[in-house]
Amino acid sequence: MSDTQSTVASAVTPAADLRSQKWFAATGRGALAHRGMLRSLGLGPDATEGRPIIGIGHSASELSPCNAHLGRLAESVAKGVWQAGGVPLIFPTMSLGEGLMRPTAMLFRNLMAMEIEETLRANPIDGTVLLSSCDKTTPAMLMALASVDMPGMLITGGPKLNGKYRGSDLGSGTALWHFEQDLHAGRMTQREVDEADFCLNRSDGHCMTMGTASTMAVIVEVLGMQLSGFSSLPAADKRRYALAHTAGHRVVDLVRADVRPSEIMTRDAFENAVRVNAAVGGSTNAVVHLLAIAGRVGVDFGLDDFDALSREIPLLADVAPSGRFLMEDFCYAGGLPALINVLGDALHTRSCTVSGRTIGEDVAGAEVWDNRVIRSLSDPCQPAGSGTAVLRGNLCPAGAIIKQSAATPGLLVHRGRALVFESPESYHAVVDDLDADETTVIVLRNAGPVGYPGMPEVANVPVPRKLLMRGVTDIVRISDGRMSGTGFGTVVVHVAPEAAIGGPLALVQTGDNVELDVPKRSLRLDVSDEELDRRRSSLHLAPVRDGNGGGYTWLYRKHVLQADTGADFDFLRGSRGDAVGRESH
Repeated sequence: MSDTQSTVASAVTPAADLRSQKWFAATGRGALAHRGMLRSLGLGPDATEGRPIIGIGHSASELSPCNAHLGRLAESVAKGVWQAGGVPLIFPTMSLGEGLMRPTAMLFRNLMAMEIEETLRANPIDGTVLLSSCDKTTPAMLMALASVDMPGMLITGGPKLNGKYRGSDLGSGTALWHFEQDLHAGRMTQREVDEADFCLNRSDGHCMTMGTASTMAVIVEVLGMQLSGFSSLPAADKRRYALAHTAGHRVVDLVRADVRPSEIMTRDAFENAVRVNAAVGGSTNAVVHLLAIAGRVGVDFGLDDFDALSREIPLLADVAPSGRFLMEDFCYAGGLPALINVLGDALHTRSCTVSGRTIGEDVAGAEVWDNRVIRSLSDPCQPAGSGTAVLRGNLCPAGAIIKQSAATPGLLVHRGRALVFESPESYHAVVDDLDADETTVIVLRNAGPVGYPGMPEVANVPVPRKLLMRGVTDIVRISDGRMSGTGFGTVVVHVAPEAAIGGPLALVQTGDNVELDVPKRSLRLDVSDEELDRRRSSLHLAPVRDGNGGGYTWLYRKHVLQADTGADFDFLRGSRGDAVGRESH
């Protein structure tokens, strides 16, 4: 594979050209007011005399427990900024936690990205370090930074320590789905489930499986927007604070050299991200987030690129939900730097990173210390082509995806009778008594961006209890919603266009035969085109249940794009730059 290297500016930006000097070096009452605001923070005159102002944004919140420790991490960044001659200004951002927010944190990803973009643009900030943790905070921050294209980087908060229960390791989310199955099948009591659930959360940090939070941390690092080694270090590991200090120092260098995210997040960087996502068995949510980020930074990158690039890469990380180990184990086995070295020439190793070096230089010398956790190309966990697959067919003309590494191999080619549900609530109301067999295909619709709203993680609905009692642990499920990155099973997600706007999923009737053929990348409804046209002509879309009276949900439904282009807002795609606005006084 041919390598390309981004051209990174090497000249030092003169102090007079810093954005912040438009505020602090001006004359008149406006400049007096601006300088006075920093005096109220206890900063002397030299704070505004040509020193880069670094905004340190973090999503710490007790409403998002996975992010709760980020304020402490921000203090380490600030120390590094001071040491490098910059002036750190810490600010809070909106915080999104998948565990508590309803109807879904995904509804607010675009809002968070918009808030951060405008915060960076509206203030005297020359560069930024953004600190994220839970699933949607990381892509929201990267989308914002791409749109403002200001020198900066991300720091992710790190995974929790491994859960421990009765001598076994437990992984966030993945273990919960197993508990749910075991409870329904009578293999666990409610008291045992409650005890095990309590043992999952032993420290600060995000999910310690290769769920969406860990996947996005890995992706930010391989995109070049996070310092090497950050993504897998546990949140409780003090080395994370040392790296945060280094990040604070480094961002001042990025400002002085005027290195922009658009110079780092190139087409090659996105290709690297997709290939690494396949190698680690990353979340299906990485697809929708990477598409949105590419749309912001202006890289031509589409859904079919995921399929083409993933086909070449085997699964190398034996990490749940696709494997046996957890992120703490992945870290101690060598982490992402070691895995990148294993992939070698499969990646564009000359792509540049926020370190000022290429990604190949960043990971030089990194070794695999436990080849049970990080496997070799000659002994992978699963062969090449076992990652995320993009499906096409009359059920998903704009695409759908499935995570093969977490699916049951025997169901990847399947034909079965559809059992259709209009909502997850209607499914959960009958799941204990549902008349289904192992060939049944569950169709769950109206869970897309517009229909729910927000495209929640409801697609991996539980297997009916009657089947669990018979030892059947997986059936095919199809939805226009998403599933948790910690989830597993033969679940087709992100069906586009969604049912709520008249997509073909709205035409499926209980009893129709559905054909899934993942090797052929096909998902079809075995109904004639004439019959589908007849159904379409008589289709009456149900009105959305809320959000029609105004407010953010109304804005979301009016402007959100479909999953195949990242579910971003149509008016937010592209970069709007960091131009300084008009005087405020």
